[in-house]
Amino acid sequence: MTGTPEPPPPHVRAAFGARGEDAELLNGGVAWRCGEVVLKPAANTAEAAWVAQTLDLLEPDEVRVGRPVRSTDGRWVVSGWSASRDITGRPEPRHDEVVAMSLRLHAASSVLTRPRFIEARQDIYALADRMSWGEEDYPLPLDKGGRLYDVLAGSRRRTQLRPQVVHGDLFGNVLFAGNAPPGIIDFAPFWRPAEWAAAVAVIDALSWGGSDAAIVERWSHLTDWPQALLRALLFRLAVHALHPRSTTASLGGLEHASQMVLEVL
Repeated sequence: MTGTPEPPPPHVRAAFGARGEDAELLNGGVAWRCGEVVLKPAANTAEAAWVAQTLDLLEPDEVRVGRPVRSTDGRWVVSGWSASRDITGRPEPRHDEVVAMSLRLHAASSVLTRPRFIEARQDIYALADRMSWGEEDYPLPLDKGGRLYDVLAGSRRRTQLRPQVVHGDLFGNVLFAGNAPPGIIDFAPFWRPAEWAAAVAVIDALSWGGSDAAIVERWSHLTDWPQALLRALLFRLAVHALHPRSTTASLGGLEHASQMVLEVL
């Protein structure tokens, strides 16, 4: 059994101005709220520092950003922890608003240069991403999504989509608070088209968010939309097949989403 994650140690809380604050484990079991600061483990120091520097300066239209917090000595990462300001809200099934926010966010991030760490990443998300675009090959367990992946991969076609810095995991990371603009609490950087990032949000909404099937049609004006959806679905299928905690139920959600994607290919 996996135990409860360890909260940030006292010296980390003190470094980010949260000395003496109680640590509350947030939904998702990764980040901790300490007063007005949210602390999160940083698996990759270079990536965490890049995310902090980016979110410190990014100004997307009609998007609230959980701004990063520097330590008392100016660092973005201390002993494997990064910090950001807490923002109000919670995830809600407002899927079209997430897609619309994605497009506004990526209009702002389109000017960013490609981070060097992306090329070197070797985690399952990086591998699944490269596989879904035909840049790398790797055998997937057939019963965990590999069979459906193999069936769909042959439908990939060349696209006119332009890669840029995008947030590739918006589902569950967008917070809503009434009529306030949606807020983002993290940034999972990928070097892919903005249409792909929107498509990942749609695939996630169809698979696990209870979205209606018509969401596919509502965003069909986006460039090369069927191919963006296909690559988003292949990405999630590869992640599912590679992830040690994937389940039959989560695969069922992806199989459901695949029916909508097949209809537009």
